[in-house]
Amino acid sequence: MVETTQIPVVNIEQTRAELEQRQFIDIQQSLIKERTKRMVIMTMLLSALLFTIIFGTIENPFQYTFSKIGNRFTVGNRVLFIVWAAYTGFTIQSCILGLFSIEKYKNKKHYIYLYVATVFLIITSLAPSLDHLPFWTKIHLYTAGLFALFLSLGFYPFILWVARQNPRLRKSVYVWLGITWGGGILWYFLLGNTGMFEIWFFGFFIIFLLYLSLNLFEEIIVKRSIVLLRDEENLNVGIEKIFINLEKEHRRKKQKRAK
Repeated sequence: MVETTQIPVVNIEQTRAELEQRQFIDIQQSLIKERTKRMVIMTMLLSALLFTIIFGTIENPFQYTFSKIGNRFTVGNRVLFIVWAAYTGFTIQSCILGLFSIEKYKNKKHYIYLYVATVFLIITSLAPSLDHLPFWTKIHLYTAGLFALFLSLGFYPFILWVARQNPRLRKSVYVWLGITWGGGILWYFLLGNTGMFEIWFFGFFIIFLLYLSLNLFEEIIVKRSIVLLRDEENLNVGIEKIFINLEKEHRRKKQKRAK
């Protein structure tokens, strides 16, 4: 007698529901990750902006550059200058790399240029710019120029690519580039190499990065939320509900582990 093997019956509807639920959970986790990343980056940028303004106005920015403020007054100013350069360079680099990530920008050379730019900014702060140290003053000037060069090489092609990929941002991108680079050059020709020129460039560049972070992160959050919010009349309200539910679930799991 031949035994018959029973083929298990697959519940297609149940399997589909499980797959959809798993997809929803993955999207929810991705959303909370992107929002957290955006909050961290924007907090760092705001603190770097505040740091730049405070340091640049310790002395008269129309008379003294950042390097003169950092090298020609007190030891505390010098330490503050080095900390400012390291923190601001790291913040700018982290923000741009975060934007590369969400836009899936894969040009490896531009990643390297940004790392190199940060290193040159830190070297610039470490090299004292003093009249009786001409060698170190030259190093300071060269590395400052190389920082600007590599930052432009790493960021400028990316932002032009973003303008081509996102028509709604195109005009804003060109306006911000004009304000940041054009305004900085204008201040340089009007006032020479002063702290005001540096406050303008770093300040508006950081504000530009804040603008990009807000828009590009928001765009990716909305795109990923659409799958979850097909039945919601108001997309913004629906997105907030997702995060509220995720926070409740996170607290529930935390309380369960504590027991």
